[in-house]
Amino acid sequence: MNGDNGKLLIYQVLPRLYGNVSGKNRPGGSIEENGCGKLSHVTRERLADLKGLGFTHVWYTGILEHATTTPYPGITHDHPDVVKGRAGSPYAIKDYYDVDPDLADDPAARRDDFRRLVDRTHAAGLGVIIDFVPNHVARQYHSDCRPPLEEDFGEQDDRGMRFRRDNNFYYLTDQMLVIGSDYGPEPTAYSEYPARATGNDVFHAQPTRDDWYDTVKLNYGVDPDTGETHFEEPVPDTWTKMYHILYYWSVLGVDGFRCDMAEMVPVPFWRWVIRKLRPDFPQLLFIGEIYQPWRYREYLDAGLDYLYDKVGLYDTLVGILKGERAASDITSVWQSQEGLSGLMLHFMENHDEQRLASDFIVGTGSKAIPAVAVSALIDGGPMMIYFGQMLGEHGMDEEGFSGRNGRTTIYDYWSMESMRALHHPVLLSEEQQDLRERYRRLLEVARYPVFHHGLFFDLMYVVGDRLDPRKQYAFLRYRPGCLALVVANFADHSADLALPIPKHAFETLRCPQGKSCRQLDLGTGEEEVVTLESNRPYRIKVRPHDYSVVLFSPLSPYFHE
Repeated sequence: MNGDNGKLLIYQVLPRLYGNVSGKNRPGGSIEENGCGKLSHVTRERLADLKGLGFTHVWYTGILEHATTTPYPGITHDHPDVVKGRAGSPYAIKDYYDVDPDLADDPAARRDDFRRLVDRTHAAGLGVIIDFVPNHVARQYHSDCRPPLEEDFGEQDDRGMRFRRDNNFYYLTDQMLVIGSDYGPEPTAYSEYPARATGNDVFHAQPTRDDWYDTVKLNYGVDPDTGETHFEEPVPDTWTKMYHILYYWSVLGVDGFRCDMAEMVPVPFWRWVIRKLRPDFPQLLFIGEIYQPWRYREYLDAGLDYLYDKVGLYDTLVGILKGERAASDITSVWQSQEGLSGLMLHFMENHDEQRLASDFIVGTGSKAIPAVAVSALIDGGPMMIYFGQMLGEHGMDEEGFSGRNGRTTIYDYWSMESMRALHHPVLLSEEQQDLRERYRRLLEVARYPVFHHGLFFDLMYVVGDRLDPRKQYAFLRYRPGCLALVVANFADHSADLALPIPKHAFETLRCPQGKSCRQLDLGTGEEEVVTLESNRPYRIKVRPHDYSVVLFSPLSPYFHE
């Protein structure tokens, strides 16, 4: 769904919250009390708006049926002791083949609602991404929508074996699971015997509240005691089940998968399953959630298309916003990722991270703009925006299971102020309108070919005292026909800079010099004719907490030499 081969721009949205405009927010409230967004709330108009902003894909978070305290006819009831919040975690999957009934206008027709969402999204020219959660399932996993010949997870397990290659779960033999009684209001405690290992690699029977106690770890053929692997053909049973799940959703029109905690699943599985899917779905996207930089290359070599750039660029930019790191530290990020340019998914918000406008980061969305600009323009890799981000969502509500932590809850039924304003524009404040317009302009700039296909050159080593390395960062992007000078200003005062472009930059980028060209400041719209020369200072003005981009383009075809 990216036929122009341009930059991938992904919009992440949690449908449960996206369309809920009730405004009835009771902490820890039920679906009847607080309401819930539906797939039908992602309308053709909303999708057309996203397409107009330049997005290429929508990542719908929380599509698969997961553990919840809300009862539905014909669906196994979840014990509240093993559900996080009233709504439940979208990552405690209860049926890999089904859709969350909360999201359907008619729960009995929930899969039809999803098919219509896929059709609407594709009709808008956007690709569909959903979560693939391969590491763990909900404790009360039961698939009532699996294909007739497909066995359920754990159905054929030998529960007397701590580890057996073709068991789907790890069993803590002769031990009863112990779950704290404060997790839910149910008078009878949840019972699990023998206990199974918890999703975040907890191989004892007493997970804490900070563990992923609502999930069970899946077995891919790795002995947890010895570390020995048993991947020989025929492949472990869990591998085959996961292939069938991915195939099922791909047939339904899903264009890509955001692979939850991909690093907790063996690399050989990824290599096997992606190679097995590619012949039938050659354009299928796989985005891996990985936090161990030393393992990036092995997962990319296994076939994943893009990896989370959390530990590198995200952490650095957040540190700069908080005043804990210098802007010049960005240089070490791209140096450490040499050879991976264009393969890292950049973002400044997602469901795991604190909102930029929260009290924990910068308090207002506008102050984060320079960080978002660097994230969008530094290389040709994909960029992601989280719903509410463009309106400065604060994430400071205390929703229930999710406390006042700067994050938007993924566990509770809630109505976000920013989403109520989005769906009823009369409620948008001037600040929100201004911020959204700034994002619109940034996304427009990010779609220039130079920011997708262009080469990169860091200017920090040559600018010296011409800027403040703690608060400003400057770089070049170049492709034949266009040279871009970008400066991000993290300071609370404006910067009027004269920056040289060194001879080494022209040589490295193979950019011609000594030619007359048009200089265009994308921020002010000011144009003038200049001659591109090495070490000639080029003036650029940057407002507080902002970025500026100056483009140099040819007056004659000789610029393309």
